[in-house]
Amino acid sequence: MILIDSLLYPSCPPRDKGRCVRLWKISYGGLSKVVAGSLLVVYVFLVHDDGLALMNNQTAPKFMHPKEWQHLTMFILLILNGCVEFLSRNVLPQRCVVLEKGTLVLIYYELLLLFVSHVKYSEGIELQVHSLLILVVFLLMLVLVAELWAPDTCHIWLIETFLLLMMGSWLMQAGFTLYRPLSGYPWKDDDTSDIMFVTTFFCWHVLANASCLLGIYGFSCFWYRGYGPSLKLMGSKEVSHYTSTPGRLYKSLQEVEPSEREDQALLLSNSSL
Repeated sequence: MILIDSLLYPSCPPRDKGRCVRLWKISYGGLSKVVAGSLLVVYVFLVHDDGLALMNNQTAPKFMHPKEWQHLTMFILLILNGCVEFLSRNVLPQRCVVLEKGTLVLIYYELLLLFVSHVKYSEGIELQVHSLLILVVFLLMLVLVAELWAPDTCHIWLIETFLLLMMGSWLMQAGFTLYRPLSGYPWKDDDTSDIMFVTTFFCWHVLANASCLLGIYGFSCFWYRGYGPSLKLMGSKEVSHYTSTPGRLYKSLQEVEPSEREDQALLLSNSSL
């Protein structure tokens, strides 16, 4: 089903379209991932005086900066995701959804392995924050794997969106909690109350993100009930206009370009059902 879906989304725009249309169809999401990942990679190298050396020069060499190298690997995975997305949507003749989803599953699988290894030397607040993040990444990986086999399931899309919101918001919370607390005072690893409130904040993030999705769904339902019938009426009038002149439509199908011919043939088949 994903292979069929990939054929329905042509990645390269037709050459007879204007420049503005081609610019509009560029995968800016993929480009932003590449740019953001590249800036983060440069930042990781700049903040270390030794240039983020992999091993020391002692008699018994030892690996250095293990957590920083894991961060660097995560940023490289972000660049890989952006490159694959841009390649699929703007370089290949047809958008390959299998390639995008398969790469995304592989990236989250590697992220899960990195996060599990990342907490080996963590304790207290840092361990609790990363453990909750590992839970979200693990669930998201399972959802993405399920989406490979059921790509057209609305419930899976909804769960994926919710988990992505959870991952993003909790990453921001982790940054403020571990490195720059809003109160100005660092969290205490030996304080049970601080560790318990980390889980409480995570539950608040769950409620906030669920409320956000519920609000968007409610607004969409309200908008559809208010303006949906009028949009359907306009669509039915356009379909009746095309179906009233089948001979003229068939003649025009022979004159248009192949790409436009497929669009009009699809419209004709839908109007006949």
